[in-house]
Amino acid sequence: MIFRLWSMAAVASMTATMAVADPEGPWDGHMTWGGGHGIFGGFMMLVFWGVIIALIVLGVHWLRDNNGPSNKRSPDALDILRARLAKGEIDEEEFRRRKDALDE
Repeated sequence: MIFRLWSMAAVASMTATMAVADPEGPWDGHMTWGGGHGIFGGFMMLVFWGVIIALIVLGVHWLRDNNGPSNKRSPDALDILRARLAKGEIDEEEFRRRKDALDE
């Protein structure tokens, strides 16, 4: 389905490029039509901009993955303290004392 859509878009683009390449006169017998580059000029323009856009998208993804902020939230001291209380490493009195120390 996607290939069909892309091929239809490519044919429409090439047809439009041919119409623009020679708006006034017949083919003059050379590789170009009236100074334009015909189908190949339009196709190469699509390839050029496709490569440029792909490089920009890849660059943004690379920067976001390597230098962007992490999606993981690192546990703060109070979370660690709660986890230690839940595991039984400290008792409630120790928890309250350390929590009060953190709140200061």
